Amino acid sequence: MNKTERRGKIIVLVAPSGAGKTTLARRLLNEYPEIKFSTSATTRPPRKGEIEGEDYYFLNEDEFSRMIEGNAFLEWEYYSGYRYGTLQSEVDKLVDSGYFPLLDIEVKGALNVLEIYGSEAISIFIEPPSMDVLRQRLRKRGSETNVTLKKRLQRAEMEMNHARHFDHIVVNDDLDTAYEEIRTIIEPFITD
Repeated sequence: MNKTERRGKIIVLVAPSGAGKTTLARRLLNEYPEIKFSTSATTRPPRKGEIEGEDYYFLNEDEFSRMIEGNAFLEWEYYSGYRYGTLQSEVDKLVDSGYFPLLDIEVKGALNVLEIYGSEAISIFIEPPSMDVLRQRLRKRGSETNVTLKKRLQRAEMEMNHARHFDHIVVNDDLDTAYEEIRTIIEPFITD
């Protein structure tokens, strides 16, 4: 069966900031050509090395508001002072082309996506081994102030309380082990 003869299913990776979901997502994208990243939109400024249209669509507040009014998002939310959203058009374009869209999103948005797509989506919650490890990872980024670090850690505690709502939980203590566990989860999903 080729890509145009089937509709892809959605893979949703969920994790607190700093748990490693973006690194794990990139590994999936490198290994599986049938999985494509669904680029989200945000009002936050780009980080060093991020590319417009690849990492995110970087929008100003007015552009983002117009897109909300036009129902362009599957979900959107405020996070650490910025808005983030999953574009319905990005996901639909990939699904209709037979790809498996990969969504790298936060808990609230992931729950909304799962409600919309039901069994056409599989969700994996990436958990840090501990809050201390998460704190170290966030500090290592070098992009957090004491205030933003505190907010991210408070948010992470709340998000981890929702882990049970997702299909699978993978603890990212060792990147290679976590990646192999994710591969084991998604392979039957993308080959059925």
